[in-house]
This record gives sequence, structure tokens and C-alpha cells, in this order.
Amino acid sequence: MKSPSRQKKGAFAFRPSLARLVTTKRLLARIVLFFEQLLPPLMPVLSVIAFYLCASWFGLFRSVPDWLRILLLIAFAAAFLVSLLPFRTLRWPRVAEADRMLEERNGLPHQPVTVQEDEPAFDTPFGRALWREHQTRMAEKIAALDAGLPRPDIAAHDRFALRAVPALLLVTAFGYSLSINGGSIRDALQAAPEQVVSNPAVRIDAWVTPPSYTGRAPIYLTADGSEQAPIGIPQFSGLTVRVSGGKTAEKVVFRKANGEAQDIAVQADTKPQQTAASGSEQQTAAPASQALVAQTHMMKLQENGALEVNGRRWSFDVLPDKAPEIAFDGLPKPSVNGALEIGFTVKDDYGVQEAHAEIVPVETDPTATPLYPLPEYRLDVPRRNARDAKGVTSRNLTEHPLAGKRVRITLVAKDAAGQTGRSPPHEMTLPSRPFNEPLAAAVAEERQVFALDTRKMPQAIALNEALTIRPEETIPKLTNYLLLESALARMKLAKSEDALKDTAQYLWEIALGMEDGDLSLAERKLREAQQKLADALDRNAPDAEIKKLMDELRKAMQDYMTELAERMQNAPMQPNQNAQNTLRQQDLERMMDQIENLARSGNRDAAQQMLSELQRMMNNLQAGRPQRGQQGQENSEARKQIDKLGEILRDQQKLMEQTFRLDQQLRDRMQRGETDMGENDPLLDEMNSGENGEPQDQQGQQGKEGQQPSDQMTAEQLREALKQLRAQQDALGKQLGELQKSLGEMGMKPGPGFGQAQREMEGAGRELGQGRGQPAVEGQGRALEALRQGARDMMNQMMQAQQGQQGQGPNGQVGQGDQNGRDPLGRPRRTQGPDFGDNVKVPDEIDVQRAREILDAIREKLGNNPPQEMERRYLERLLDIQ
Repeated sequence: MKSPSRQKKGAFAFRPSLARLVTTKRLLARIVLFFEQLLPPLMPVLSVIAFYLCASWFGLFRSVPDWLRILLLIAFAAAFLVSLLPFRTLRWPRVAEADRMLEERNGLPHQPVTVQEDEPAFDTPFGRALWREHQTRMAEKIAALDAGLPRPDIAAHDRFALRAVPALLLVTAFGYSLSINGGSIRDALQAAPEQVVSNPAVRIDAWVTPPSYTGRAPIYLTADGSEQAPIGIPQFSGLTVRVSGGKTAEKVVFRKANGEAQDIAVQADTKPQQTAASGSEQQTAAPASQALVAQTHMMKLQENGALEVNGRRWSFDVLPDKAPEIAFDGLPKPSVNGALEIGFTVKDDYGVQEAHAEIVPVETDPTATPLYPLPEYRLDVPRRNARDAKGVTSRNLTEHPLAGKRVRITLVAKDAAGQTGRSPPHEMTLPSRPFNEPLAAAVAEERQVFALDTRKMPQAIALNEALTIRPEETIPKLTNYLLLESALARMKLAKSEDALKDTAQYLWEIALGMEDGDLSLAERKLREAQQKLADALDRNAPDAEIKKLMDELRKAMQDYMTELAERMQNAPMQPNQNAQNTLRQQDLERMMDQIENLARSGNRDAAQQMLSELQRMMNNLQAGRPQRGQQGQENSEARKQIDKLGEILRDQQKLMEQTFRLDQQLRDRMQRGETDMGENDPLLDEMNSGENGEPQDQQGQQGKEGQQPSDQMTAEQLREALKQLRAQQDALGKQLGELQKSLGEMGMKPGPGFGQAQREMEGAGRELGQGRGQPAVEGQGRALEALRQGARDMMNQMMQAQQGQQGQGPNGQVGQGDQNGRDPLGRPRRTQGPDFGDNVKVPDEIDVQRAREILDAIREKLGNNPPQEMERRYLERLLDIQ
């Protein structure tokens, strides 16, 4: 019998997990039973909704009178309410029903679910134990219960399958609704559109032409627009309506969204031209000829509205053209030669047409009369993918008088529609040319004084006269003195704007001549040639002009490199100015050939981008100048520490390999049980000689003529050899401690990697002292990794310390190139000094071929089954075979 208690009974009492499982299955079963009750009465509701959608999409409501439309709407509402009446009998299934459904659908005999709630009729110890055993066995069958999916048996309620009729009609009506005559589900709730009368003799050809910069095709209006949804078109699109036929001139109206009507005028060149005739004949024929000749109406669409002509209507949804967005991609920074480098990102819905940087001084005098306008800085925006692009532009503005002054830089982008977008301003000091010669810097300052405000010409003249007070002490070259005197005369005579500009240009050339000689002139010609080529690529110049400008660029580049080579020969070699800093002429020639080939092939965007990269590279190129003794001494000391660290890394690597080799031989002896393979100990003599100062690199050369010396050693001798390696490990730890002390004296803080490496070295030394090779090798490997980490930290500190030397030195001098792993052109170069494994280099074709040959040789040797176990393991390690 059933127990009235809701407490857990039977196997559920001592198996809670089973009780939770059955509770979940019962819930699912009750949900399935509820849907089986819900689906049959739901079919009439869905049928009423389907018939309503069919009537709407077939256009029934818009084609009948309003009184009939309202009656149909009431009928559908009444039918919908009647179809909801069967839902009154819905109820939530009981637990007993769910249990029966689970037992029936899973084919479980003896009611294993309900039996857990039953109790025996006779409560005896034996009967109770027998009943508990029966409940336990039945409970084991419950774990695989499955409620399954609802089985509503709709066919029993719809024997003639009438439910397929509204389904087929619904699919057909939906397809018809996509046509121009299709209806909408809102038609039943709104009045039918007014029936307009159109003249069939009038022909209307209308189309919308989006602006060319959008890249969209024209949209032809060939159907009756009264049944269509609004047409999405870009802003500033051109609407063209051509009307022909009929007896009277048709009126073309554009009705705005606010209801205001605007007549679209006829174009002047499409008006009919009347022939000369008598007065009476001309007056009679004018209306007829005006109606017979086709007329064209045109206007620009700037807001939403509708076109109305001859009873037809087309609605337009004008998509606004958003203003472009532009922002800085990082902070503007000066390049090596003083050029201003700006990274930027631009975004526009149809593409940015032009972008530039607006540079204005922070402090301005309203009464000042500057000699030159504000500097122009055009950004190189890629023409392809200009909708969302980023780039970097480098321009040399050191010649402008604002160089060295605080300025406010704002990026401005402009699209084809004339809209502009501006970035947040950024204040900085405009990069100026670093002068190493004090006299040249003083002349440049004279020019800047009166170029910023021509009223300060007397102050500039006073500065020039002050330079020539004691020329025998301050001006060692007579040529420079004469140039200053001639400049002074020009400054006193200059009155007009052209004369002042000539004087300012003359002073600038004097300053450059004092600083760099002919190198500055060659650099200016190179910059002009690059700018001419960039302008030609931007305006799609013909190939003949591109070839001519490329020849000029090559000549200017050759002259500049010649002057630079002469300057480098006359300058003394600096610690960081070695063969790796040498610029190869073939690299520049190859790059210019690629620019010309890209331009000729029509890929002007890629050519312009490569030319911009060439300009950035040349801006990072510097002429060698002698550095101060203190700076050179610091670089020399840093070089010594780097070399010393490289030696420690190399010796530690060799020591780890030697330890691994001895440990593998010792393990091989112990596995074979061979303890008396020889009496001599040549490896001990070799290690002792190494400790006395002989080079350790010679130890690997003895094995080339047959077997290694350690192959003849016994297990005890190998263990003793491992102990002898402790002295070398301790010596390396001592060298590392001295290196850290030297770095501290240089003002550098040794990284935590060096401390970790020293601790690992001490641990490896202790293991070696006990003759245990494997733990020693593991410690040596960790020491190597810690050394590399410490080396990276040390190089980062050195590069940060030299950042001030990369651009302008402490005395205004030019540095010797980017020391952050770059050559004078700003490209990645080979590692200077020891390679700590920081850089990842893509191998060239020769390196790949050589690596393949080495791997093939290793595989061939391993395939020959070498007799010695140690050699086989070594080859497997090289191929990374475990």
C-alpha cells in the first residue's frame, strides 16, 4: 500500500544520490506530460494566426474597403479567443502519473519507481528484510530512466490532416510578401493607401547615383514605389528623373519627412528648343513640343523624403555620412636626425581623403609678424583600406623657425564630402636640429629670432655682432667670419618680405655649412627628391615622370651616401660604430628598384608606403661625430662587461655538456657492470692541465681520432672526474660574483637572474663534489637560464641608459645610431657581442639549406646504428627524439 508520508522510503532513504536522480527524472516526465496536453489545443491557435498572416501577406486587407477590413479583423480576433477555450482544462501532471509514464516508456517491470514508496502488508523482520532487498534490486534499474520527447498524438485530433493547409498557405504567402505587391502584417491596423491615378502614356525613368567615393552602384527605380519599403541611399546622392510622353508636362515633387514639398526643376540643357516659326504657329506648337520632348530633373538628396511623380511614390532613407575620426597611435616622437614622427589611426565610413597635422605654437603674440606660415605636415594615408587604417609619417621640420618651441599638434582628417574630424591636441617641443658646433647653433638662433617676429631684427643683428667681437678666439676659420659679416650686411639691408626670407635662408645655409659642410646640402636635395616623388605618386603621375623622378632620387641618394661616407672616414671610430653600423648601398638600390617597379605596375599605394618607409629609414641615419671621452669610456666598459658575461655563458654551457657526457658514460658502465675497463686516467690529466690555465676549447679536439679518452675510464675514474669538475664550477661562480660587483660600480643594478644563477652554480658544485652528475646537470641548466634572464635585464638597463645618446647627446651632439638592436636605417641588425637568445630571426635561404644538410647528415648517421650507446643518445638528442 502507499505511504502518506513524503519522507524518503525504501532504497531512497540510504541512497540519497538515487533519490535526487529520480526527482530529476520525475520533473522531466511531468514537463513531457504537460506538453503532451498543451500541443493538441495549441494547433487551432496556430491555425488562426497562420490564416491572419496569409491574409496580410497576400494583401487582402489593403485591397478591401475599410468596413470589410474591420469586420475581418473582428472575425480573426473572435476566432483567436475561441481557440483559447480548450486551455482551461490544462493542469500540472501528478507524481504518480509521472512514475507510471517512466515505467511504461522504459519497459520496467515490477514498478521499480513506485515500489520505493510502498511498504509490506505484514511487518515482520523477515518480511521487512525481504522487502528491502526487493527495493534495492528495483532501485538499480532506475539509473537508466529516460523521459523521452512529448508524444501528443495530434493525428488522433486531426484525422484528415487539415493542419497542413494553413502551413502550406503560410509558406506561399511569405514568398508572395517579398514581391512588390506583397502586403504587410500592419495592413489590418491601418487604412488602405489612397488609389492614385497615373497616366499610362507617361514614361518615367528614375535612378539614384551615390557619390563616387562610396563605391556603390547606381540604384534604378523601375517599379511602383508605393508598395516598397524606404530605399537606403548614402547622403549627397544624386537623384535623376527623366520624364517623357504624355500631353502635358509632368510635375516632379520631392516631399520631405516633415511634409514640405519641393519641386525638382528641369535641367537647363534638357529644355526643348523651339524652332523659328511664325508667331501664331509657335504659340500653338509650344505646349505640344514641350510635352513630347523628354525632360530631366536632378537634385541632391541630403535628408529623408519621398519622390512623387505621375501617381508614383518612392521613399528614401538617407544614410548620413559621418565625419571621419582620427587619433594618435602613440605619442609623437623625434627621429634620429630631428624629424618629427607621428603615428596615427583614421576611420571613416567611406574612406579618408586627406589628413594632416595642424601645428600651432602654445604661446603666441597677437602683435607678432612671423616671416613664415605655420608648418605643413601631411600624413601619408593609404588609399586602399582608408576606411579603417593606421600609419606612420616622418617629416623633417627642423628648418622651420618653430623648431625647438612648445607647440600644440592636432591631427585633422577630411573625407570626400568635405567633412573634417579632429583629434585631441598634444603638446610637445617641436624637434629641432641638434648642432654640435656652438657657432652654428648661434647662427641658427639669430635666424629664429627675426623669423618668428620680424620686428626683432635689431635683436638678431645684436646677436650677430656679439659673435664677432673677438673673432680670433671664437671663430677659428676665416671663411666662417666672412660669412657672418656678409650675413650681417644682409640683415641690415633687408626690408621687404622677400629680402627677409632670403636672409633667413642664407643664415640657415651658413649654420648647416658650419655644422656638416656639403653633407647638409646633399641631405636637403635628397629630401626634396623624396617629396617630389611622393607628390607624383599621390597624383598618379605618368610612368615617364615617375622614371625621371626615380633617377633624380637615385642621384640624390648617391650624392648623400658619398658625402656620408667621406664624413665617416674623417670621423674617428666609436665603440658602437663598427662594421655592423655600415650602410650597404645595394640595400637602398634594391628598395628604390622595388618602388619603381611597384609604381610602374600600378600599385601606387604600395610604392608610396615603401617610399614613406625609406624616408623614415633615412631620417634614422646619422653622420658619425666624435663623442666625448667619458661617453666612449662608458661604452667601452659596458662592452667589456658584455664580453665577460658571454664568456661565462659559453664556459657554463661547455661545463654542462662535459658533465652530461661523463654522467652518461658512468651510467652506461654501471648498467653493463664493467668496472675495470682501464687503468689510465687521461681525462684527469687533461682536466688538471685545464685548471693550470690552458684553453678549455682544446678538450673537444682529442676525440676526433677515434674514441674519447673517457671511453677507456672505469666507473670509479668517471666518478672521480665528475668530482674534479667542481673546481671549474666554483670558478665560474666566482667570475659571476665579480661581474655583479663591476656592474654595481658602473651604477647598474644586477638583476635577480644573476643571484639565482649564482645559487644554482653553488648547488651544482656541491653535487659535483659528491660525484652525482644528473642533479648537477639540472642545476647547471637552471643556472644557464637564470644567466640568460640576467643578461636580458642587463642589456635593457644599458639600452635605457643610452637612450639619451641615440638622439641628442648631453652637449647637443648627434649620437651614433639607434642602439636598440637597429642599424643606422632603423632596421633590425645582427646581435652585437654575445647572443643571449633574446631575438628570433627568420633564417634566409642559405641558412635553411645548411640546416637541412646538417639534419640529413645526422639522420643518416643515426640510421647506420652507431655501436656506442652514448653516440646514439647524443644523435637522438640532436634530433629531439626521446
